[in-house]
Amino acid sequence: MLQEALPSAQGMAEGLGRVVLTRDRFARSWGLGDRKTPTAHTPALVLLDGDEDIDTNIAPFKSSRSGDIPAILALSSRLPLSPPEFAQISPNYEVSIGNVLPPSLDEADAGELAGTSNLLPVSWQRLKHDESLLDLELFPDIVVLVDAVQLAGQPGKLVEAISVLKRRFPGALLWAPGIGGPDNLAVLTWFGVDLFDMARSRQASSAGVLLSIGGPRYLIESMNEGSDMKSQLSQWTQAIAETRSALQQGTLRALADKQSLNSPKLVEHLRRHDKLVSEMEGVLASHVSRTRVFNCFSHSTQSDPLIAEWENFICNDYRAPKNLEDVLILLPCSARKPYRLSKSHGRFIRAIGTSACHEVIVTSPLGLVPRDLEEVWPAAHYDVPVTGDWSLDEIARIENMITSLLNNHSYKRIINHSGIDLSFVDVEVVDTRQGQSAGSFEVLQRLSEAVKTAVEDFSLSRRRAEQINIDNFCSVSRKHMNNDHWLEGVKVRGKPPRWKIEDKGEQLAQWSIDRGGFALSKPVVKRLAKHKSLPEIHVKSGVSWKGDIFHQIVESFDPSIKAGQDLLVMQDGAVIGLARAFAPAWEWPGTPGRLAKSHQRL
Repeated sequence: MLQEALPSAQGMAEGLGRVVLTRDRFARSWGLGDRKTPTAHTPALVLLDGDEDIDTNIAPFKSSRSGDIPAILALSSRLPLSPPEFAQISPNYEVSIGNVLPPSLDEADAGELAGTSNLLPVSWQRLKHDESLLDLELFPDIVVLVDAVQLAGQPGKLVEAISVLKRRFPGALLWAPGIGGPDNLAVLTWFGVDLFDMARSRQASSAGVLLSIGGPRYLIESMNEGSDMKSQLSQWTQAIAETRSALQQGTLRALADKQSLNSPKLVEHLRRHDKLVSEMEGVLASHVSRTRVFNCFSHSTQSDPLIAEWENFICNDYRAPKNLEDVLILLPCSARKPYRLSKSHGRFIRAIGTSACHEVIVTSPLGLVPRDLEEVWPAAHYDVPVTGDWSLDEIARIENMITSLLNNHSYKRIINHSGIDLSFVDVEVVDTRQGQSAGSFEVLQRLSEAVKTAVEDFSLSRRRAEQINIDNFCSVSRKHMNNDHWLEGVKVRGKPPRWKIEDKGEQLAQWSIDRGGFALSKPVVKRLAKHKSLPEIHVKSGVSWKGDIFHQIVESFDPSIKAGQDLLVMQDGAVIGLARAFAPAWEWPGTPGRLAKSHQRL
């Protein structure tokens, strides 16, 4: 299903130059000013009345609020950030915030509504009642969640409000006044907040407390610590540097997990945020770089939407390669990814000695990873501490996934080399571990004998090397694309790991180890369109597509688009090429800058 036609490009705000430099789900590092040479970056601070003058790279904005009823909110740049010249310090905003009632009175009439401009103040009540926010021509530069402090104390409302605002105004910076601090900067940035202020640090300073990265604490006299604003700012500087670095390296979720332990409220917010994201489409990435690591060091990782998505796919959509439904072999995981390159799995593969059985790895936190999907994100990228102990959540996930795997296939026997208890299944089980180490000589012999017996009992045939590759590519295609129909009748040529997929001597694609997916060639474009194997984007009729994909030329798009995903570019009902998504679907209605990179043109 395609998104409705997008608003006109003229509706986009031009007051603040900005471009996304790094993105991870809802978190963004924005470059402010000239898109080619930004002069400031987010996350960043907004100076309030009474704050000392600090580095503009940390605090590119300042704000004041009048004592009127309703109050007037003013926000000004401290740098030349307005296109096209970037010659003078601007932009400057001023807007009425209207009458703001407590979130608990969200059904009441607040009276005078807040103003609507490039600086857009929004309250919980306004989100519920003001239809002007639905205007498709509304493209604010900065959105201010004016009652963020009150929402933070209401179960679920803060993360819901942030989520709604990010999806409704994906091209705007988001400021949630009064709730940020060095102790929660990474968590709020992960939710999608871009701008912060030092209100909590000022309160801490007046109370003789230091608002540190680990939370508010009393001073240690022997360390000559202070609670003055200079000391408070040093904590902010360190927190901003760590958050920007984590966002750049793709480790912000791990930092947010760590920081959430600063208070039970942060843990609650993070869990509610995970639940919300798990229910959305077009948020998670499809492909990532080879160096990206999914750190699974804490228990809170178990609630990450990425894990829920993987579990949902294996339980509901995954199907094993053809002719592998007789014997299922369950194996333990390894620290090295993909598993087959590890020493332990090298021994397992030699002991198994055949490609006629379906190998599935039992692991935390993903539960089950079929051998045919071991090279894709996140299976090839996660890092988890190995203790040999399973939590109740991990056991429940594994049991659910094994049950679903059995329900969706017709396995006649399970060879269990994983060590997991399978007393809950009603399929014949051969336990090759019997409480011993998976890599011991005796246990590997039992594994080998169990496989040989199964091959004889069910008259299983070994697959050719080329067929193994095709089966694996079909599984990957069903995971990351709409189907595997485009692979019908193909041949696999070349040398590992950069296999070439050909049809009648013409190269259709190459396996890319750098992205755990396919590098698609021009000859495959029409074939992909015929089978509807990729999400579609439609560019406007009459537009000459010469560069990358930007908001201004898009007419409609598939709402399931994920970052890193290949896309069919359509115009007037015909395919005209391929692009690779730079931004996920929720950003497409209004994010400045490139949405997808041109990949192939017909």
